[in-house]
Amino acid sequence: MATSKYINPFTDFGFKKLFGEEDNKDILIDFLNTVLPEEDKVFDLTYKSTEKLSAHQTDRKAIFDLYCENEKGEKFIVELQRAHQTFFKDRTIYYSTFPIQEQATKGQPDGKGWKYELKAVYVISLMDFKFDLSEDFHHVVELKNQRNEIFYDKLKFIYLELPKFKKSESELSNHFDKWIYILNRLESFTEAPAFYQEYIFKKIFSITEFTALDKADQLRYEEDLKIFRDYLNTLDTAVEKGRKQGKEEGLKEGKKQQAFENAKSMLQDGLEIEKVALYSGLSIEEVREIANTI
Repeated sequence: MATSKYINPFTDFGFKKLFGEEDNKDILIDFLNTVLPEEDKVFDLTYKSTEKLSAHQTDRKAIFDLYCENEKGEKFIVELQRAHQTFFKDRTIYYSTFPIQEQATKGQPDGKGWKYELKAVYVISLMDFKFDLSEDFHHVVELKNQRNEIFYDKLKFIYLELPKFKKSESELSNHFDKWIYILNRLESFTEAPAFYQEYIFKKIFSITEFTALDKADQLRYEEDLKIFRDYLNTLDTAVEKGRKQGKEEGLKEGKKQQAFENAKSMLQDGLEIEKVALYSGLSIEEVREIANTI
């Protein structure tokens, strides 16, 4: 099934292969240091369980795509979102509450209890759709006051609207550009481009080459790719159905409006309500309502 030389990073398998393996942790660190503000630089990471249970059994649990912690105890959630969700922002806010709550401790050596001091929490969302937050595709969201001053610097949301990145190969000017370009186009490459000379990118092309995977991983990827393509087809079908339905409803609405205009003209010419209804196709009640507006 897999016809591309390199795996698709937007599949579950591809995303975990690229960012979620201990042997490739340096790739995730490089990516985070590329998209995070300079003051939030990461030197080391520890992978943590991606399933988080709520404090109350009746509440919904959270399953992250990737969850890790740096050497300072700061928490990082990395999410791949393939399609728009109505409450996508709400979801990212909700997810941020789990690494916040898990920092609570039952007590301190002095017996005075936990003092609510928190480590920073970051939620990074790779979005394979346009969210229209602004014309930019890279968004760093923080808590600020009414004077646009940072109120709290230990909670940040980073959103990357990948389809908004339109730079061509010749326009790539820095490490950040190359990262976004490779995420958007990895599956389409037939060879590793010559301009990707950095060690981290050479490693990406090495580990994501389909033939470099063992047979078990190839089978897992092909199954995952099939699920991914079926998912995209379902989305395309839903969009096309919505367009067709909207077009049909628009035509119906246009015909209805024209019937109202015709009925109004006939009433103004003195035609009886019953005949106007017959000729226009409207109900007698609808024609009476039109007559009351003349």
